[in-house]
Amino acid sequence: MEVTAAVLSSLLLVFFSGLAPIHGHGGRYLDQRIRKLEASILGQKAVSPSPSSAPWGQRSGRVYGVTSYGADPTGESDSTDAILRAISDAFQARGGRDLMPGIPDLGGSQVHLEGGTYKISRPLRFPSSGGGNFMIHGGSIRASDDFPADGYLIELRPSSSSSSSKVEKQKTSGEYSLAEETFSSSYEFVTLKDLLLDSNLRGGGVAVVDSLRTTIDNCYIARFASDGVIVRGGHETLVRNSYIGQHITAGGDPGERNFSGVGITLAGNDNIVTDVVIFSAGVGIAVLGQANTITGVHCYNKATAWGGIGIHLRLPGLTQTRILNSYLDFTGIVAEDPVQLLVSGCFFLGDAAVVLRSVKGSMSGVSVVDNVFAGSGNGVEIVRLDESAGRFGAVDQIVVDRNSVKGMRVRSTVGRGTARGDGNGTSLVVDFSDVLLFPDMIKHAQYTLLPDEGGASAFFGHALRNTSGNRVVVETDSAVPATIYVWVDQNPALSNV
Repeated sequence: MEVTAAVLSSLLLVFFSGLAPIHGHGGRYLDQRIRKLEASILGQKAVSPSPSSAPWGQRSGRVYGVTSYGADPTGESDSTDAILRAISDAFQARGGRDLMPGIPDLGGSQVHLEGGTYKISRPLRFPSSGGGNFMIHGGSIRASDDFPADGYLIELRPSSSSSSSKVEKQKTSGEYSLAEETFSSSYEFVTLKDLLLDSNLRGGGVAVVDSLRTTIDNCYIARFASDGVIVRGGHETLVRNSYIGQHITAGGDPGERNFSGVGITLAGNDNIVTDVVIFSAGVGIAVLGQANTITGVHCYNKATAWGGIGIHLRLPGLTQTRILNSYLDFTGIVAEDPVQLLVSGCFFLGDAAVVLRSVKGSMSGVSVVDNVFAGSGNGVEIVRLDESAGRFGAVDQIVVDRNSVKGMRVRSTVGRGTARGDGNGTSLVVDFSDVLLFPDMIKHAQYTLLPDEGGASAFFGHALRNTSGNRVVVETDSAVPATIYVWVDQNPALSNV
């Protein structure tokens, strides 16, 4: 009797199926073993299937399909244990090399969700042993009704972490600085991509703790109770091309006044948020770290009128944040004792503004320049000082200038004005109190006095007499019809120019 390849393959499959499971870690080489034995019996060369042709129910290379571990892609049954087993196996795929010392290179291992929707009842916490060069992608994860309220759907959270105490120190004292960052991390070059994360209004979306060079890309993170994304400690996390919102809405939500939580919390240094839409939350982005960059972000979370904040800089005295080319939509920016803050190229709509809040009474190196403000004509200032906790006593290098304003009240640290003297008096006054940001602080003033043609028969004397109350007073020694042109700056004149 002639044994055909098809018959032999079927017999071998039945035989090996009795010895090992056909899915998961234990059966990962079953298909190759069958083909090799089949080839030896028939006298043929063994041929391995190409990775691209392998079904997702089997593992191909270092890609771990979660359904092979028993995960339910319909979302009906709990898939927590199955997905955690897939992650655990992926973290075993070490190539003998490290990225940063102590962080094993996982060789590009991937956990693939295979386009399914999976219900989980506890966080998908990555192994505390750590690892890098890893991706989880391609599906939806939803929290069950009993998901822990203090958990996050995906957690890069080492078992021992020093970042929590650092964050609390930032919140309470503002004394934490870049010099204290040690970069003791367990994860590096981890990518979360093409995911929909639904926290079911229980807990948060993603927690990235003490991780280096993590990327959250093309994700839709919704229905969180705490944070959509929280970054604590670590270094250089990128959140990009993503949509984040506590409630799924496109604006005009009747429950907007009750929005809570934070879209993104950056309690670490050197992170970047770019091309992200935050469509509902109490606070769009909360910053508690240094040297972070926010660019191309659209915040239309809870409106300022209802107590919402688009971007909240909550690290008094140590800001060093750049907010660029972003869209603050009915919700503004609040910066506490800011230092080296740049807000530029942004669009503020619906009376959204920049609030500089005094906590310890000092700020320096703040630039709010080249922005567009559009309001409702209610006299809202584009930049406002919040001195409810005490006045700003130490102010240096503050530049608010070159902003385009419509329907709001202009505020600036630079002013240009003119006044006309009709020849009946010797005092000319230009009042900048409606324009200048600080109420009584002109550090530098220049003026040009131009007499009317034929109005002065001889040279006459004139002098700058006073700048108090943001009013520039120039006096002449005779009553001459003239026009005065004045330029003022609330920053000191540069001594090295």
